[in-house]
Amino acid sequence: MYVFCRDILRAIFTLLYRFEAVGTENIPKEGGVLLCSNHKSLLDPISVGIKVKRQVKFMAKEELFKVPVLGWLITQFGAFPVKRGGVSKESFKTSISILRGGEIMGIFPVGTRFSDTGAAKKGAAMFALRGNAAVVPAAIIGDYKIFRKMKIVYGQPIVLDDLKSGEVDGDPLELVTERIMDRIHEMEKTGRPSGN
Repeated sequence: MYVFCRDILRAIFTLLYRFEAVGTENIPKEGGVLLCSNHKSLLDPISVGIKVKRQVKFMAKEELFKVPVLGWLITQFGAFPVKRGGVSKESFKTSISILRGGEIMGIFPVGTRFSDTGAAKKGAAMFALRGNAAVVPAAIIGDYKIFRKMKIVYGQPIVLDDLKSGEVDGDPLELVTERIMDRIHEMEKTGRPSGN
C-alpha cells in the first residue's frame, strides 16, 4: 500500500511542481536514518519521502488520526501520533525504536512551519544522539506553486562522532542542532548536496 500511494504522489508532484530530488545516493540503503529537513508546508512530509526508495516515517499530531480517511491514510504511511505541546515519552520511545530498528524517520528540527523565529528545537539532536542512526540533512526548495519547479536536496550524512564521544566542549544538543541547521541552510542557498 505504501509503495502504491508513494508512486501516485510522486507522479502528481512531478506533474504539478516539476518536482525533482538531488542527492538521494546520500541516503544509506540500510540502517537507521534520521532525515532532517526545513519546513514550509503541510505537504513537506510528502516532499521528503516520495523520492526515497525506503519508507520514511513521521510524527503527526494525534488529532489527525481521528479524521476519517486521513487517519487511515497517514497510518498506512507509517506516521505515529504525538501530542500537542511536545514529544511524549511514548513518542520518544517510538522514534528511538524506529531508528535503532534500522528504519528511516523524517523530522523538521524547526518544529512548526509557522515558527516566528525559525529557531530549531533540540528534539532532532536528541534523536540523532540516542538513535544510533545516520543523520541526513535535507532542504526543500520552492514554494508549492503549480508548474513552478521544486526540488529536494539530500546532503551527505553529518558526522557526529566527536559529539557522541564527548570530545567537544559545550551542550551536545545545541552543537548537534547547530550542525544540522547549518547544513540545511547551506543547501537551501546552493541547491546542491552538502558534504562534511
